[in-house]
Amino acid sequence: MPDFDVVSLPETDHVAEGDTAPDFTRPLVDEEYWEDCALDEAVDGPTLLLFHPMDGAFQATYLHNTVDDHGWAADLDVLGVSISSPYAHKRLLDERADGVRLFSDPGAGVIEAYGLAHDIDGMSGITETRPAVFLLDADRTVEFAWVASEHPEFPDAEAIGDAIDRLVD
Repeated sequence: MPDFDVVSLPETDHVAEGDTAPDFTRPLVDEEYWEDCALDEAVDGPTLLLFHPMDGAFQATYLHNTVDDHGWAADLDVLGVSISSPYAHKRLLDERADGVRLFSDPGAGVIEAYGLAHDIDGMSGITETRPAVFLLDADRTVEFAWVASEHPEFPDAEAIGDAIDRLVD
């Protein structure tokens, strides 16, 4: 029995398989620096786009550990998106997420455009993302989509790996 409550998240009209992932421009952080970058500029082949709660949240840690454990950043570009600042992203990249780059979306505009925004319980006016995974082809077409419907919920790593194999082979 978990030490926390599982909470159903409200229905959302999120980006789905077959959609073109909305373009956006935000600070993109890597191991060395950050600068504004459009998603369209960052996607030049198969790309795994991960939306996760604030850096340090266990869902973010889980997603990035899963990427590291499966070595997906060696096979395709892996980009993350959260409301965390570029400074917090730098700390996350120092600890895990080898080969990953992270978009900083503190105003949650990108998260809202993807249909993933929700208010953090007990913190009115603070919006974050529900966990989500999108596998994009070079044209930003969504080939695989997973979006959490409850908190906490984690994606099926085997399903993501199978989708990656289909796209990169």
